[in-house]
Amino acid sequence: MTSPQIKSLDHLVLTVADISATIAFYCDALGMTHQEFRGADDVLRHALVFGSQKINLHQAGAEFEPKANHPKPGSADLCLLSDTALDDWIVHLSACGVGIEEGPVARTGAVGPLKSIYLRDPDANLIEISNQL
Repeated sequence: MTSPQIKSLDHLVLTVADISATIAFYCDALGMTHQEFRGADDVLRHALVFGSQKINLHQAGAEFEPKANHPKPGSADLCLLSDTALDDWIVHLSACGVGIEEGPVARTGAVGPLKSIYLRDPDANLIEISNQL
């Protein structure tokens, strides 16, 4: 008998200090789309959509159940893949007032080599934007 296997990531959750600031950053600087949706409890929620994935947002101190044991803004480290050249990202992020913390640098991704830049979101989560090589 074969063990069950995971196919892909559907969504992840970020606990944030300010949902509006997070939405503005991820939409303006990273090109994601804000989506409002209602959970099973009929409470209005917020997500950031890109490709076939999304990031659900939880307000710190008012997280939805079930939640991580120790939800905290600024504790995430995310790698996002892009087909846009990193030089173009650097120009765009600079125009948005977003500094590059490191890069471009060589890294290793899930399916092979990457070239990456690193920046911080409003909660100081580490965001890596990568081109697959």
